[in-house]
Amino acid sequence: MIPPEADLADALTTATRAAVADLFRDNPGHTFYYITLTTPGEAFGPALSAWSHEALVQRPDAEDVRYFYADSPFSIVGEEHLKPVRELFAARPEVFDIADDDASDAEFDLRLRVVETALRRLSDEGLFGVGEARENVLVLAEVVPDDEENVARARRLNPPGPALNAWLAYWA
Repeated sequence: MIPPEADLADALTTATRAAVADLFRDNPGHTFYYITLTTPGEAFGPALSAWSHEALVQRPDAEDVRYFYADSPFSIVGEEHLKPVRELFAARPEVFDIADDDASDAEFDLRLRVVETALRRLSDEGLFGVGEARENVLVLAEVVPDDEENVARARRLNPPGPALNAWLAYWA
């Protein structure tokens, strides 16, 4: 059976909540400013990465890696929670195996909508902070390496404020 969008969104919300809670619990004293669910262009099930201010200052190339998920010491975390969700994503038709371009695009869009939905739910719950604290945390649903829609998703997922503005300026 192919998991429907709603089931994927529910599973990803639950898994991401647990993974982020573990990240925060296991790293006391870290102030996280970047939390991302990444997926390659095939829109496989996402992986969680993050950056904290404390980890960034340890890097001599801090300005170069500030928003690069793979360079973080918190890259690809929470696997015990997210691996089962990736299996659900894998139970759907693979984006590039779909012969019809419109259907392939629709599957890609569905997968990214699931990621965005999960992050929006968690943001609404306050997982990434509330008020001013939330404005200082950038939450992303990223297609890597680069996807022109990353900016649109970032604008939808984040309140106007320092974190979003700094990221937009960095990529401008």
